[in-house]
Amino acid sequence: MKNLFGLTAAALIGLASYAHASDCGKVTIADMNWASATLIANVDKFILTHGYGCEAELIPGDTMPTGTSMVEKGEPDIAPEFWAQNFKAALAKGIEEKRLRIAGDALIDGGEEGFWVPDYMVKADPSLATISGIKAKAKLFEHPEDPDKSAFMTCPAGWGCQVTNSHLYRALKLKDVGFDLVDPGSGAGLAGAIAKAYERKEAWLGYYWAPTAVLGKYKMVKVDFESGVDKDHFVNCLTQTECADPKPSMYPPSPVKTLTTEAFAKKAPAAYDYLSKRGYKNAQMNELLAWMEDEQADGDIIMEHFLKNYEATWMPWVSDDAAAKIKKALADL
Repeated sequence: MKNLFGLTAAALIGLASYAHASDCGKVTIADMNWASATLIANVDKFILTHGYGCEAELIPGDTMPTGTSMVEKGEPDIAPEFWAQNFKAALAKGIEEKRLRIAGDALIDGGEEGFWVPDYMVKADPSLATISGIKAKAKLFEHPEDPDKSAFMTCPAGWGCQVTNSHLYRALKLKDVGFDLVDPGSGAGLAGAIAKAYERKEAWLGYYWAPTAVLGKYKMVKVDFESGVDKDHFVNCLTQTECADPKPSMYPPSPVKTLTTEAFAKKAPAAYDYLSKRGYKNAQMNELLAWMEDEQADGDIIMEHFLKNYEATWMPWVSDDAAAKIKKALADL
């Protein structure tokens, strides 16, 4: 009887473990319409499917509609790369009402913005990594149309960062040393300006952000405003259309989170644990995005490239059992 009870207990534990492992079920993952989010979504799909037994499916997404749908309809289950600043009030309410949960940081460094100069300029003159050094050498940054002025490449008209850059232009007193704001016309024009300067080893100063393929391809140095970050002033003045007295402040990092529904977090704790540990550094993401662009890779191809070549990055995110299953699935591709 004792042996029978022992066997029964063992069987029940085994069945419970199997049920726990199988609880993940069907999972919907938002595939946002930009490259880094597509990369993360495809990696999540493969890991959750093969490592945790989920029936994972990608569905199209974007920040506002995805966040709203998760709050109001409880789907999709996961938003792998969610720029939280753009959904701040609704996100706080969704968490308070126990509809949403932040699993962790999708981008460990957060979204990064700033003024940048090419690495080769700083190597030749380290002072150009600071705004005071740039102002002292303003004549290096030739204006494309006016030889008497210096060029700062700002954001295209209509972008939110155009407002912030205009205020920082005033706050940093760039006009006093001859700088003029130059509109690149488009995002492609801004990227192209960096590429052109790099290929010719010319001086360049302008706005850009990470993670992006551009900063993966071209090594750039973020200019230190020698001011630190004044987040309150940045949010309440520098990002606003009206900012009567702009003061210098570095761009604060933008929080980029992995968001899940509360229902998913409760039904699939092992899968949620993976999401809570998973996060990418901007330097690595820049590198991956550059490879993705050069190879014209879609989500499946970049997923396979990442999982096969960056094992040291993703292995700590998963359990030993999940890792073995993921490796086997990769070998079968």
